[in-house]
Order: sequence, then structure tokens, then C-alpha cells
Amino acid sequence: MPDSQPRPPHSGSASDPSPADGAPLLLCGARLTDGRTVDVRLVGGRIEAVGTAGSLSAGGTRACAARLDLGGYLLLPAPAEPHSHGDTALSADGEGGEGPVSYDAHDVQRRATEAALLQLGHGATAVRAHVRVGDVQGLGALTAVLQAGRSLRGLTELTTVAMPRMLTGVAGADSLAMLRDALKMGASVVGGCPDLDPDPTGYVEAVLEVASEHGCPVDLHTDAADPARLARLAAMAGGLRPGVTLTPCGGLARLPAEVTARTADQLAAAGVAVVCLPQGGCGSVERRGTAPVRVLRAAGVRVAAGSGALRDVSNPVGRGDPLEAAYLLASRDGLRPEEAYDAVSTSARAVLGLAEVRVEAGFPAELLAVRGDRLAGALSLAYSRIVIHRGRVVARTSAVREYCNSTAGVEAAVEVGLPRQGRGGVS
Repeated sequence: MPDSQPRPPHSGSASDPSPADGAPLLLCGARLTDGRTVDVRLVGGRIEAVGTAGSLSAGGTRACAARLDLGGYLLLPAPAEPHSHGDTALSADGEGGEGPVSYDAHDVQRRATEAALLQLGHGATAVRAHVRVGDVQGLGALTAVLQAGRSLRGLTELTTVAMPRMLTGVAGADSLAMLRDALKMGASVVGGCPDLDPDPTGYVEAVLEVASEHGCPVDLHTDAADPARLARLAAMAGGLRPGVTLTPCGGLARLPAEVTARTADQLAAAGVAVVCLPQGGCGSVERRGTAPVRVLRAAGVRVAAGSGALRDVSNPVGRGDPLEAAYLLASRDGLRPEEAYDAVSTSARAVLGLAEVRVEAGFPAELLAVRGDRLAGALSLAYSRIVIHRGRVVARTSAVREYCNSTAGVEAAVEVGLPRQGRGGVS
């Protein structure tokens, strides 16, 4: 089974290549979701060519490229993580699991870095981290997460969302000033939770005003249980570019069906995206539950899936695995595997404002290779993974399953033609 501790990727030979940024890398014998087996050449952080297996291996100007054998792997656009919490991640086990979360700058930076590496190992080459500003934290937690992002450049893209608790009334004046300071420091998204403010509509108005001033996206936590409030938000957000995202919207599923459908239509018309959290909620929204994914998709809402809490007090078993999120969308919400994977890859990247990725020439070399030959199987048993960011191998997870090496077991496996991995000389 996979090693649970993140380790820095290392440079290696052609069998484990990690070329410098811009150096050619040839992926050999990868399987695509349409059933083709191909070679893929990466140069300068982009996909330069895709050809039938063996067609890019011999001769030509790129013959000296490092090679990575992906026989037995399914090659996919890399996932992106649209909703994590960098300041509280991995805090459930701290200090023996007792006491408040430490917001010491060193602790926050360490946790945020480790969390981003864990998610990178799962395949996410871009992460949006929500970070609280104001109250006890001030701007210290944000400073630490921004530093973590700088230290991870070249491995993964970590962007931050500034989350003030209150923005209205006398109590919100300081937080509003701090929110503007957070954007000047390097936070790239305005966030927060209007449900926790005494004046939720005023909170949204303040967020949209600040976002408009700075030309940045908005990403808000809400249970979405109040359709009138959502209608007002959609009306206010309709003209904002680069866009508005809501998470996790579990309350929409508790509304009457006709109200849910009407609200979904309003969100779609306003261009508001929804990020659901199939693996569990997060501390900023108290009620649990998953957004009505199929209703939202049918209305034309862009729906992505995020991980939410990663082993903090609100979800001490959170995994931060985008393929698990896709698996849950397929198994629990009835999405086809292709639709479920879109929620953690193409749609997640769109929510983050990133360029689309396809396994085609000219697209960014943000890729995930998973052991298997079909997407449904990869979502079910995605143990072994190779992650490529900017055309370079940045993470690898290898898994070996072993069984008791008895003569009867070997004979039974041979009799029915089962593949077997182990130490008994049968592979």
C-alpha cells in the first residue's frame, strides 16, 4: 500500500525521469480514455506531440528526450483542488489531539506545505487554499500559507483565499480593512462565509465590492439553505468577472424540488459556479450534506468537487484525494465516471481560472498517470499514480499488493489466470 508520508520528488534516470523545467520528456505507451495507446512528448511545460505508440520514440529532433514508460497506466488531465483549508489542515492530531489549533506561523506553514504535498501526491497540481484573516489569526496565518506557496513553486500551484469572519457593522470595519491588506499581500481570491455575519446580504455586498476593486474572483462558503438569499446573491454576482463560486451548498438538497430547480436556474444564469465536497464538509459551514449535483448540472451550473477539510477537527479523517471525490460522485450521486472526473479536473481548473488541459498537442503538460486501463477502474482502485506538473514528474506513488505465499494460493492464481504481485517469483 502507498507510503502515507509525502517525500520530495527526486531527479532520476530514464526509468524515473525528472527533467528540468523545459527539458523534453517522452511518455511511452500510455493508454487514453478513448482506448488508444500513445506516446506523448512534453516540451517547455506543454504537450508538443501525441502519436501512436512507438511513433515518437525513434529518430527526430527529440530523440534524446528522457523517457518514462507508462505501459499499464491510464493518462489523464491532472486534477485540481478547488477547496482546501491550508491554515487548519492536518491539525486534528497536533499536540496529542487536544487544545486549540496552533496558529504559530511556523506550524501553519509546515501544515500547509505538507497538505499541499499530500494533495500533489494524489494528483492535484493546483490547490486553492482558504485562509482565515482577522480575529485571533490577524494576517499571520495568511503570511504563512503564502510562504508555503512560494516554497512549493515548481511542484504545485498554491493560491490563497482571504476569509474574514465578519464584514458588516462596527465589528466588521477592521476585518474589511484587513481583507484589503490581505489582497495587497498576495491573496488572489476574496472569500468568507456570509452565513456567519449578522447581515449576510451586506457581507456579500462588501465582498463583491472589494473583489471588483481588485479584479479578483469570489469564493464563498454557504449552506445555501435560504433560496431568497441565493437569488439576491445571484442577482448581485451576475456581472462580476472573473467569477463567483459557492461551497458546499448542501442546503440546496434539503429544499423542495421545485425550489432547488428554480435556484439552480438562477445560479446558472448568473454564471455562479458550485464546488461540492463529497468527502465531507469544513468548519466554516456547520451543517453537512452534499449539493444536489445532478440538478445543478442539468441547469447548466458549473459544478466542481473539492476535498474540504483535510484531517482537521471538522473532518479528522479527510483525505484530500480528488479521485476519491470523483469516486463518490459516481457511486453515490450517479454521475458517469467521465462526468465525475470532469468535476475534479476540467471543471475544477475552470473554477480556478486555469487553462484547460487535454491530452492533445498544444495543451499544458499537467497530467496524471494512474495504474489501470479504464477510468471506472482508476476511480475504484487508484493506488499507483505518477503526477506531472509543467512537463516534469513531480510526485510518484507506488503500491504493491501481496498475499500469503502458499503453494495453494499460487496454484489457484495460475489456474484462473490471475495476475499476482508478491515475493514468490510470480508477477
